[in-house]
Amino acid sequence: MVIDSGSERRALVVEDDEDIRSLIEFTLSTQGFEVSAVESGTAALEAVRTLDPDLITLDLGLPGIDGIETCRRLREITEAYVVMITARNEPIDRLLGLETGADDFIAKPFDAHELKARVNAMFRRPRRPSAAAAAPAPVGASGPGSTHEVLEHGVLRVDVDGRRAFKEDQELALTRTEFDLLTELMRSPARVWSRETLLRSVWGTEWSSDTHLVEVHIGNLRRKLGETKDRKFVRTVRGVGYRMESSDT
Repeated sequence: MVIDSGSERRALVVEDDEDIRSLIEFTLSTQGFEVSAVESGTAALEAVRTLDPDLITLDLGLPGIDGIETCRRLREITEAYVVMITARNEPIDRLLGLETGADDFIAKPFDAHELKARVNAMFRRPRRPSAAAAAPAPVGASGPGSTHEVLEHGVLRVDVDGRRAFKEDQELALTRTEFDLLTELMRSPARVWSRETLLRSVWGTEWSSDTHLVEVHIGNLRRKLGETKDRKFVRTVRGVGYRMESSDT
């Protein structure tokens, strides 16, 4: 395992196949990442605490702790983008991977150019804020002279610059992707957002076949918002996409 925390952008490759691991390492290094690699989920959990990576690529079929459980545990200790890269390409594998907190899912065999494009798209999205920027913003702090953009919709509040979301003043434990989805929806709450539009605006991708990414992350977001049968925050517009439910609901 190679660890060097001196680079501005760090990536951790979690892959037990040497050839694939080398390919991913090379691909990410050409994108300017300082790349470290491990071969198991246990080693990944240890490395994350040392590295604090910005990006993690994660195989599902790892020895010992598998990729699903590794991802679940990673989400407890890191906000890094997680891309699952795996030969297990059944819909249930994608679903489980995304539900445990992965931001994207690429099937083997994969094209290095596709990996580059997806990673570049993710890093065009807002980065994790500094400790100072993450300080809670007061309600209404989006007015003239404010340094924070704050969105409000009913009992929901999003501090965009601090990247914090609240429901009835209780902070929500959202992943980066869930936060970005909620922010996009709340910026135009009456708008109906198609899955393809959300793919472009949140993931920065044009792969229309990846609309499942939107569907799964919307489902994750709904659960964290505490939706019930009688209380909805995100409404599905059949055949079109999604919009925010009325703030009076």
